[in-house]
Amino acid sequence: MYAPERQQEILRLAQESGRVDVLSLAEEFQVTAETVRRDLKALDRAGLLRRVHGGAIPVGRLGFEPDLAERDAVAADEKDRIAQAALAELPADGNVIIDAGTTTARLAAVVPVDATLTVVTHALPVAARLADHPGIALHLVGGRVRHRTRAAVDAWALGSYGEISADVVLLATNGFAPDSGLTTPDLAEAAVKRAVIKAARRVVLLADSGKFGQRHFARFGDLTDVDLLITDTGLSPDDARSIESRGTEVVRA
Repeated sequence: MYAPERQQEILRLAQESGRVDVLSLAEEFQVTAETVRRDLKALDRAGLLRRVHGGAIPVGRLGFEPDLAERDAVAADEKDRIAQAALAELPADGNVIIDAGTTTARLAAVVPVDATLTVVTHALPVAARLADHPGIALHLVGGRVRHRTRAAVDAWALGSYGEISADVVLLATNGFAPDSGLTTPDLAEAAVKRAVIKAARRVVLLADSGKFGQRHFARFGDLTDVDLLITDTGLSPDDARSIESRGTEVVRA
C-alpha cells in the first residue's frame, strides 16, 4: 500500500471512530510506528487530522462535542478500571461531589449498595445510579440540563456548589495536559466544574489516557488543582512522572 492510500484509510478510520492511535495503526497496516507518525504528521499539515498524544483525531471533531452514548463507548475497559480504582477514594460516612462525565457515571454504577456517605451531583446519570442505595444521602443539584451531557448548569448549579464544602470531588474532563490544563467544550459546563473544584477539599480526577494532550474550548482548571489523577496504563510512565513533578499524584489502573 502506498503512503497516500494508507493515509486515506487512516483518515477514514479516524472519522469513523473519532480517534486513531499509532500502535493500532502500525499493527493494522504492518508498518512501523515511525511510518504511522509520518502519516499523521502529513495529515495534520494538510489540516485533515489533529495530532494528539499517541494518535490523532479528525479536525471536524475539534469543535464538536459527542453525545453521552458515543463518549461512553470510547475507552470503555479503561473507564471501568478507573472507576474500580476510584472506589478507594470514597470517604466512609463522609461527603463527596461526583461530577458529570462518563467515567464518573461508571463509578456511580459500581458503588456498593451498602455504602454509607453523602453524595452531591448535578449529573442525572450519576443520580439515577445511586438513587436506590439506602445508605446514601443523595443531593441532586438543579439547573438547566444540557441534553448532550445530562448535566445541570448555570446559576442554580453554581449557587448550590457555592454553599457546600465536601471532603472530595470525583472530577471528569474532556482533556488534560500540563500546558493547557483541564478543558471541556462547553463554557457552562466549565463554570460548574470550576465551582466543584472550589467546593471540595480534595480533588480526584478520573480521566482515561486518551484525553491526555487533548485541549478543548473552555478551560476550567490546572493539573496543579488536582490532588490525584486516576488514569490507565496508556499514559506513559514518563508522562506520569512529568505530571507528578508538578505535585499531582498519579495512579495508572
